[in-house]
Amino acid sequence: MNQVVISGAGPNGLMLACELALAGVRPLVLERLTEAATEPKANGLVGQVVRMLHRRGLYDRLTDQPLAPTPGFVFGALPMPLADLGDHPLYLLGVPQRQVERVLGERAAELGVEVRRGHALTGLTQDDDGVTVEVNGRERIRTEYLVGADGGHSPTRRLAGIGFPGVTHDDSVSRTAHVTVPAEWVDATDTLTVPGYGRIPGFLHHRTDRGLFVFAPFPGRPALVSTIEWGASEPAAPPTIAELEASVRRVLGADVPLGPPAGDGPHLLRRLTSGNTRLADRYREGRVLLVGDAAHVHSAIGGPGLNLGLQDAVNLGWKLAAAVHRGAADLLDTYEGERRPVSERVIMSSLAQSALIAPGDEVTALRTLMTELFEEPTVRRRIADLMAGADVRYDTGCDHPLAGRFVPGTAQERRARAQLVDPTGALDPGSWEVDVVAGDGPAMLVRPDGYVAWASTEPDQEGLTRALSRWLGPQVCGVLS
Repeated sequence: MNQVVISGAGPNGLMLACELALAGVRPLVLERLTEAATEPKANGLVGQVVRMLHRRGLYDRLTDQPLAPTPGFVFGALPMPLADLGDHPLYLLGVPQRQVERVLGERAAELGVEVRRGHALTGLTQDDDGVTVEVNGRERIRTEYLVGADGGHSPTRRLAGIGFPGVTHDDSVSRTAHVTVPAEWVDATDTLTVPGYGRIPGFLHHRTDRGLFVFAPFPGRPALVSTIEWGASEPAAPPTIAELEASVRRVLGADVPLGPPAGDGPHLLRRLTSGNTRLADRYREGRVLLVGDAAHVHSAIGGPGLNLGLQDAVNLGWKLAAAVHRGAADLLDTYEGERRPVSERVIMSSLAQSALIAPGDEVTALRTLMTELFEEPTVRRRIADLMAGADVRYDTGCDHPLAGRFVPGTAQERRARAQLVDPTGALDPGSWEVDVVAGDGPAMLVRPDGYVAWASTEPDQEGLTRALSRWLGPQVCGVLS
């Protein structure tokens, strides 16, 4: 019998596979596609997941840029300067999703993970001992646990009978494409100057009374231009660059010549006519669990998708390994309780930002008010925490201010083990497999996902032992180097 089967070899499925492998579990990954997808999707990572990837030693495999919080971002197409906040939690990593998938796929292969392509999940039944997975309508695979990382249309979620309530909006049309623009219109700061309109900073959502415009000149890649219009009808023909050019003219009231992108691609040319906001009514049904878009879908504004999904995977991985090795099903029960509130916050944030970019005088007035509020550093820090996913504290049973919070760590924690930070040298982790390190400040037990399970300013051995028992169980599985 397999220990864990993962349906879906996208970034969330591969991240979960890596986490399980680090915890001594050999998952089997099933992917319906015969080859890795080449269609451009997300353009980068936003939030705490960037530091999580650094913690696992993956950040340097994705970029040679130094790890640092971003000096500015946007919220609802409103500029949000952040440089004066110091060490805030909003980190950016501007790499395309296919590069993230490639690096995670390479890491999974290094860890011995098997990925079977061309294997679509078509059925499942479960009992007290495991799950029987049907593949391609004929093959059957037995596993202790099944995880659906198979997207917003998740077959796993549907077959497990998990509801996916929410709303679908069809009142807007978005168009996005890789294009070329006149080179002389773009300056060294990535600002696009449109004759007859004015300057439009790169990478920032730009709202007008008629819609939204984005110009994103990614280094080493064709520029991305995107528009959103409300109340527009969808043409019957496939999308074209000329159609996007006409949309830009309507949104800006000025012409921006758009040409085909240079290079081999793959290049994006897409039109979307609706948006979904949905949240699974539960993340677990018996021995079936959901991560990523299988559990939640929402607007892409602000780029929260991979931050949310990858952190789902990191949260679940070590808990699922504990369930496999030690029967710690009670630890699995904490997965939904910790991650679903984060999803609710992301959905709230994306809906709020969607409201701020909508047309109308009342929205313009609200934006004026928000711009005034953004003059206050405390407001900007609050929004930065929200967008980074740093504003939710897990209930770990400890009342210390650090408990339930994420700590950045370093790339040395790539083994995904729990860590005891003991500045006194007086604490004893007993037989639990925990990396013990010295440090300044309070003593801390840091879970494998980087969150503080317990902290104390005193050498509280009794409190540490309770935390070890609650979060690591009576014994811990071996971990690969």
